[in-house]
Amino acid sequence: MVRRERWVVIATLALLQVFVIAAGVYLVVNGSERIPIQAAAPKPAPTPIVTAPPVLIAALDGPLPAKSTLTTLLRDAMGDPGIGGKVAGAVIDTETGQTLFDGGSTTALTPASTTKVVTGTAALASIGADVTFATTVMQNAPGKIVLVGGGDPTLAGPKADPRDHYPRAASLQTLAARTAKALKTAGVTSVTLSYDASLFQGPTTAPGWKPTYVPEGSASPVTALAIDEGRVVPRQDFPRSANPPADAAQAFGGLLAKYGIKVGKTIKPAKAARSDQQPAQELARVESAPVYALVERMLTESDNDLAEALARHVAIAEKQPHTYAGQAKAYLAVLARLGITEGIEVHDGSGLSTANKITPAALAKLVALGASPQHPELHSMVSGMPVAGFTGTLGKRYTEADSRAGAGLVRAKTGTLDGVNTLTGLVHSADGRLLSFAFMANGVTDPGKTVKALDRLATLVSRAA
Repeated sequence: MVRRERWVVIATLALLQVFVIAAGVYLVVNGSERIPIQAAAPKPAPTPIVTAPPVLIAALDGPLPAKSTLTTLLRDAMGDPGIGGKVAGAVIDTETGQTLFDGGSTTALTPASTTKVVTGTAALASIGADVTFATTVMQNAPGKIVLVGGGDPTLAGPKADPRDHYPRAASLQTLAARTAKALKTAGVTSVTLSYDASLFQGPTTAPGWKPTYVPEGSASPVTALAIDEGRVVPRQDFPRSANPPADAAQAFGGLLAKYGIKVGKTIKPAKAARSDQQPAQELARVESAPVYALVERMLTESDNDLAEALARHVAIAEKQPHTYAGQAKAYLAVLARLGITEGIEVHDGSGLSTANKITPAALAKLVALGASPQHPELHSMVSGMPVAGFTGTLGKRYTEADSRAGAGLVRAKTGTLDGVNTLTGLVHSADGRLLSFAFMANGVTDPGKTVKALDRLATLVSRAA
C-alpha cells in the first residue's frame, strides 16, 4: 500500500489558526473572554486528529532565537513555586540540532505518557508506516478452526461501531461473516473453535505498573488477541476484561452462530497448526489500519493499549523476544540507528511504568527527528500530536491568560501520572524558527498548577525571538 504523503498538507490547521486570530479579534472588540461551548451529542464523538501541523511549514523558518532570550524567559517560569518538585527542560533547534535552552536537560525523570513519543518513533522506524496487523481464522483440520490474534487491540467487537473513531477499525463481525462464508462454501456448518494469542509472550503487565492499573481501567492485560482494547463496554475504560483472548473468542463464536455456523460449547486456547506436513489453512482475515494511522491515534488520544501493542510489534520486527524485556532491547536498537544512544530507559510502551526514565534532551531530539525532512518515515509521529486548545489531550488546555497565545500553535504530547506531569512537542518561534521542546516535572503536589505552568513554558518558546 502506498501511503499518501501528508507532509505539505496544511489547510486544516491553517483554518484553525484563522479561527484563533478571528477569536482574538472578537475578544478585543467585545472586551470579554472566550468561553468554549460544546454541543451536546447523543454518543461520544471520535477524537479529532489533525494531520496538518503548522509547525511543519518549512517556509516559515527564520533566524535562531537568542539563547539569552530563551534562558531569561524559561528559567524564571521553571522556577514558579506552583510547579513544585523537580523540574527540567530543553529546547532544540530542529534544523541544526543546537540546544537553545538547557534547564537540566540531561536529568532523567519519569516521563509518563511522553514515553509514547519513543514508542511512535520506534514503531514508524522499525515496523514501517504502511504495515497492518491481521486477525485471522485458520483451519487446522476439517471442522476445527482457530481464531488467531495478530496483535491488533483496536479490533471492534460485536457491540462496537468501527466507524466511531479514527482510524476505522477492523471488525470481528466482518471476520465472522467471511469465515462463515468460507465454511459454508466447503460444506461445513458445525465447528470446534479455539483461539491462539501466542504472538505476544511473557507477562501481560509491565515492570513498574501499579496493580490497580487494570482494575481501574488505565489499561488492559497486554495480549495479541482482544476486542475493543480489552474493554467490556466499547469506549468505556472501566471495567476491563481479565482475559481478553477468551472473551474475544466467545464473542466470535456467538457471531458465527448468527451466521449459521454451529460452534461447540468448549472454546479453549490452542495454536494454529504450522507443520510442513499439515499446514493450517487460512479461511478469513481482517486487517487493522496502517501503523502510521495507529501511531496518530495513540498520540492524540494517549491510547495506552495501542501503545503497548505497537511496542510489542517493535520487538517482533527487531527479532527480539515478544516480551516487555524484548521490546526494551528492540527500542534501544532502533534508537541507536537513529543516532540516539543516551537518555532513554523504558520498560513499557505507554508510559504507565514508574520505572521509565527519560531526559528532556532525549525527548526533544526525538521530536526534532520526527519533524526532519531527512526522516519522512517519522512524520506521523508529529502529525499525531495534539494541537493546543483543539485536539486530544490538549483540547481543553491553553485557556489561561499566559498560555492562550499558544492555542493552535503548540503541538505536543502530554504525560500524566501521580506526581508526574510532562510535555514535549514542537512550535515555531516568533521569527518562524521550528523548535522542539520538552519540559518535565516529577514530585508534583499540585498537578493543576503544574499543567498550567507547562503550557505557559511551551507558549513562551513560541514567543522567543
